Amino acid sequence: MAARVLKVHPADNVIVALRNLSAGERIEFENDTYELPYAVGAKHKFVTEDRQPGDPITMYGVLVGKATQPIRRGEPITTFNLKHDADRYGLDKKQPYSWQPPDVSLWQNRTFMGFHRADGSVGTRNYWLVVPLVFCENRNVLILKDAFERELGYSQPETYREQVHELLSLYKAGDMTHIKKMQPFVDESQNQTLTHLNQSANRPFKNIDGIKFLTHEMGCGGTRQDSAYLGSLLAGFINNPNVAGATVLSLGCQHLQADTIATEIKRQNPKFDKPLLIFEQQAGTEYALMAQAVKETFLGLIEINKLERRPAPLSALTVGLKCGGSDGFSGISANPVLGHLSDTIVTLGGKTVLAEFPELNGVEQELINRTADTAKAQKFITLMSDYSAQAEAAGSGFDMNPSPGNIKDGLITDAIKSAGAAKKGGTAPVADVLDYAEPAVTPGLSLLCTPGNDVEATTGMAGSGTNVILFTTGLGTPTGNPVSPVVKVSTNTILKNRMPDVIDFDSGPIIDGEQSIEQNADALLEYIIKLASGDVITQAERLGQDDFIPWKRGVSL
Repeated sequence: MAARVLKVHPADNVIVALRNLSAGERIEFENDTYELPYAVGAKHKFVTEDRQPGDPITMYGVLVGKATQPIRRGEPITTFNLKHDADRYGLDKKQPYSWQPPDVSLWQNRTFMGFHRADGSVGTRNYWLVVPLVFCENRNVLILKDAFERELGYSQPETYREQVHELLSLYKAGDMTHIKKMQPFVDESQNQTLTHLNQSANRPFKNIDGIKFLTHEMGCGGTRQDSAYLGSLLAGFINNPNVAGATVLSLGCQHLQADTIATEIKRQNPKFDKPLLIFEQQAGTEYALMAQAVKETFLGLIEINKLERRPAPLSALTVGLKCGGSDGFSGISANPVLGHLSDTIVTLGGKTVLAEFPELNGVEQELINRTADTAKAQKFITLMSDYSAQAEAAGSGFDMNPSPGNIKDGLITDAIKSAGAAKKGGTAPVADVLDYAEPAVTPGLSLLCTPGNDVEATTGMAGSGTNVILFTTGLGTPTGNPVSPVVKVSTNTILKNRMPDVIDFDSGPIIDGEQSIEQNADALLEYIIKLASGDVITQAERLGQDDFIPWKRGVSL
């Protein structure tokens, strides 16, 4: 029988409800009995002892808030009786840290089928990328997108266009009765995950997984700092192992100049040798620009189609770790699964990247302790404190991070949310600390400064070189990425069943008592090997969910 409650850490003074618990219900747990004065919903927590205003609430073994009202033993914590609080951190509090790597003998000789680049990296996809240096070129990018995707077989199914066409036909016939009675279009074939990236028969380039087109609202008119960060980000995307070549469109007069992006690409990766095509519109007519871009891009596609997948060790994986639409189960099921998987990849010599600095609030000292290099620990402290100060100056401190959906599903304070979110980083030492879009080059776990905002964070991770992103969610989000496949991992099976067209992998069996964290993580790694080999695609890839939002370095939580 599945457990009804759980205490995450021995030092905690709250217990998590794994099922809906009724008012008056008596809970037997760890040789103690709790009588609940109020109902406690699944994912929410009740206190193990009476609390008075100012008394600490501890979860995951860390301070996550302080009582603002008297809270009776067995009573749930809420936004009414609890406020965010977190322990202070610093180098002066740094403690020695030791780590026991997991047994990875099961994975030691496993490989995936990837695209080997000249710089030594390995892609899980083989994409051509089309990017604008300034928003003025967005229209041209979208024209190229329509032309290439339709002709080369990469466009999305026209299910909804067909629905509009049928409605239009009825409208022209004056048949309003049938329009109102028409049932929603149901095409069950669209809910089936494709078995291979290039199974479509009308794709002439069988070794090219797609042509990805980015648009954005930056490059000119903002601060020079924003343009510089955009240049670093776009260079990171072009350097990403999943990208084989790129077409860059420039107007000519914008802040982010064509020679700047070329220089930044080489600065990030001195071994860069991918095809890079740069076109400037102010050099002539739009037609001349587009005709040349079409021709040269097509020739580039011919070249990268010659590349084929070959075996690569799992150490060639660079895995992003992200959560969004989190719930009260995130830190108990899916996030620890990612943590165990991260430790496995790190032990094998691969790289993992933990993002979302606003969601590390309250666990900073643990991460500092895990960072052996003092300079890198100080870099983390500086990035974290500067970000926090900037948020507070704008009236939006980290304590305002939990969304209404987070709170409704049990994440009452940012420290509760953060302590659970940090579980995605496992227990391995921190090998590096990166600013936004800074390349991940050091084997091991890296901390990457990004907002919690789903797309700004996944955009930053792809810009740092992730060739797979793991994304846990308890509420459901369709977030994807143009170049790095985003695997949506549900924290509970109810979500998996409700949104099968969004969720790729389910960690709900942990909550149901059917699997351990380790068993679920092993199953997820098996899935990633298939994904990295191109044998399966994510739901976000199937839907064409290519989200791209650069962080402008303003306050975004």
